[in-house]
Amino acid sequence: MRTTAFLPLVLLAACAGAGGQGPSAPQPMEGACRNEGLDRFVGQTASAELGAQLLAASGARTMRWGAPGMAMTMDFRADRLTVSYDERMTITSARCG
Repeated sequence: MRTTAFLPLVLLAACAGAGGQGPSAPQPMEGACRNEGLDRFVGQTASAELGAQLLAASGARTMRWGAPGMAMTMDFRADRLTVSYDERMTITSARCG
């Protein structure tokens, strides 16, 4: 009987987090992406070299390419650059998130 009464207290303590303070506040993300100046890449042909230039210009930590008709998650990431292109590999948009 004692073991059954003790188990909920152990589980509750484990959920409380370190020091009983609960979850910590999210830290600001390094590598935040900036949209300014990305318009100049629209209309250019997608390539690995251009991808590197896009990353440098945006300050993003990561990048994903969006092919025509490709499904993408809608989650927002401040450190990610999303670059979409058409069937001719022409960049149609470059935006953070």
